[in-house]
Amino acid sequence: QVQLVESGGGLVQPGGSLRLSCAASRSIFSFNAMGWYRQAPGKQRELVAAVTSGGNTNYADSVKGRFTISRDNAKNTVYLQMNSLKPEDTAVYYCNVKLTVALLNYDYWGQGTQVTVSS
Repeated sequence: QVQLVESGGGLVQPGGSLRLSCAASRSIFSFNAMGWYRQAPGKQRELVAAVTSGGNTNYADSVKGRFTISRDNAKNTVYLQMNSLKPEDTAVYYCNVKLTVALLNYDYWGQGTQVTVSS
């Protein structure tokens, strides 16, 4: 089992910045990947950014150049730095972990944190 606790969401004006944090209850060193997803009202959950255990990153086209994902293995934490925020970035953001144990793949999710971009 893995518990994930997100923080850092809130209300920000367009063009502003936020940094989301996701702290895991155990070492993230063995996780296949950690990532951030978001879900806006009436829309499906979508991948925002992910980082693999090897440090490879992947971003949604809509956030490339504005968001940066990083992980701190020593703190068991993954971050999402969000700059130049737009109203369309408004959503609930979820932390996700992918883990393989005994050849079985597992997905764990945080409880979500609300990000609202509005003037």
